[in-house]
Amino acid sequence: EYPLHRHVSGFTSSVRTSSAEAFLPTPVDLVNGLRRPHQKPAILRKISAAQQLSASEVVTHLGQTVVLASGTLSVLLHCEAVGNPKPTISWAKNGEEVKYNDRMLLQPDDSLQILAPVEADVGFYACNASNALGSDSVSIAVTLAGKPLIKASRATVINTESPAVTVDIGSTVKTIQKANVTISCQVAGVPEAEVTWFKNKVKLPSAHHMPDGLLLITNVSLSDQGLYSCKAANLRGEVTESSQLLVLEPPRPLPYLEDLTAVLSSAGTSTPSVLTSPLGTKMTVSPGTSVLIGCAVDGHPAPNITWLYSGQPLSLRHRLLAAGRILQILNVSDAPDGEFSCLAQNEAGSLTQKTSLAIQEYQWSVDKLMACSASCGHKGMQLPQLRCLLDGAEVNLSHCKEKPKPALQPIACNRKDCPSRWMVTSWSPCTRSCGGGIQMRRVTCQRLTAKGSSIPMSNEACAQLSKRPVDTQNCNRQPCVEWGASSWGQCNGPCIGPRLAVQHRQIFCQTKDGTSVSLDQCSALPRPLSTQNCWTDACGVHWRVSLWTVCTATCGNYGFQSRRVDCVHVRTNKPVLEHHCSWRPRPANWQRCNITPCEN
Repeated sequence: EYPLHRHVSGFTSSVRTSSAEAFLPTPVDLVNGLRRPHQKPAILRKISAAQQLSASEVVTHLGQTVVLASGTLSVLLHCEAVGNPKPTISWAKNGEEVKYNDRMLLQPDDSLQILAPVEADVGFYACNASNALGSDSVSIAVTLAGKPLIKASRATVINTESPAVTVDIGSTVKTIQKANVTISCQVAGVPEAEVTWFKNKVKLPSAHHMPDGLLLITNVSLSDQGLYSCKAANLRGEVTESSQLLVLEPPRPLPYLEDLTAVLSSAGTSTPSVLTSPLGTKMTVSPGTSVLIGCAVDGHPAPNITWLYSGQPLSLRHRLLAAGRILQILNVSDAPDGEFSCLAQNEAGSLTQKTSLAIQEYQWSVDKLMACSASCGHKGMQLPQLRCLLDGAEVNLSHCKEKPKPALQPIACNRKDCPSRWMVTSWSPCTRSCGGGIQMRRVTCQRLTAKGSSIPMSNEACAQLSKRPVDTQNCNRQPCVEWGASSWGQCNGPCIGPRLAVQHRQIFCQTKDGTSVSLDQCSALPRPLSTQNCWTDACGVHWRVSLWTVCTATCGNYGFQSRRVDCVHVRTNKPVLEHHCSWRPRPANWQRCNITPCEN
């Protein structure tokens, strides 16, 4: 430190460079007229104890406390700052920009003058100096003799990176764990006020206190959350301001998700599920199935979760479960490729976890062969067995119908000489159709080679392997039978038309010597009729007509002639009742005749 004397408002005061020391020009620079280096702003702090001023015009510098008296007509607040480029000065009262008017004046030298101060002017006035390189701020308290005044802020401070943060009382502080938090309770008052700290309305021990009304909370954890209050009290009264401390925990991955277990138990364990992870997970699923994807994260406050597909908002069919922590894809075939990710965000930070779904494909397989069609010889062939597979398991062929079928090439198999074996021809026809006959076949011992030729072998070569088949057998041993019939019975029945009367006879099955047997033994033979139509005398009738009579007129429209129509028996020629002839149309018995114009 070193003193620098400047003439300010008609009096000389000693200043301490403090943080501005490094940026003040050296005497050498000033003497030689060298160009000053760029430097960020620094406000000059004045060394002075708090005092009560009763003069009608009060002139003071930053770092002091102004106590207004009943006769105070004017207060002039000086603010000096150094920096290159030259800093811009602005004023704020209790954290809000000062609104200048006819009582609140900004002087040409950047001093703030308050004319005819009133109780509403009481507060903490801050001078802010800033340029392109940075800023500096120092405050001064203007108060009344009486109840203390606390410099309070209504800001919300969010700290997600810094290991230490300092705020004014009244602020809301949101910080990460393990940071050091300092809450400043700057108090002004005459008489001097005593500061007491509380957490959630419980007084804190003095070990937490620091000089100048500071409260230090080190290595912050979730247990430090709460409402911290600063109470300033003197003989004239007391005032309290509070700050809310909220501990932030950025989203972090969890190894499990209880909600996913609950959802799986209700949806059925057959539903595939997977958890996302920061490095990414993978799962293979069957086409057309539903999948549950869990986002297992924790944080304070609880993170908001946003689901993305290939980095874009979800557009496929889905459902969100468990407050968005579980994503259900209704049909994975809607997402043929791409990556699902969940973005967890809170005020402390964000975390992205991801997973990839690989959809199994139905595939034709020809890796298995059917059984060979022959065990030896020259005709053995086998075809590949066409199968539809999903993840190595055989499924219904219909699942692969969209896939082109592979060509099936037959493969020769078991092409080798056969062992000697009996060869037989077909049986000859039976020597008799019934009553017992004989049929024969030829039996030889042969060997079929791989080239398809047959080589005769001795019967002994085949007898060693199998018994010789028979070459003669009985056949048609059933007795010889035929249908027999009795004589036709009487012809009877109504006479409605020709030959419509019916007669019957008995049909039976018998052997050649006339012995009756069951009808089943003749079932292979054509069965004779047991019923037929017949002719009776009653049906031997017809219509008999006489000659036409002479026409009643030779011309005109009224001539007619008639004849006789009778139903008579064919054999006796005697008339019978007409209904016996009704099965034939009855001839007309009269007609018109000579229907021609008359000349006279």
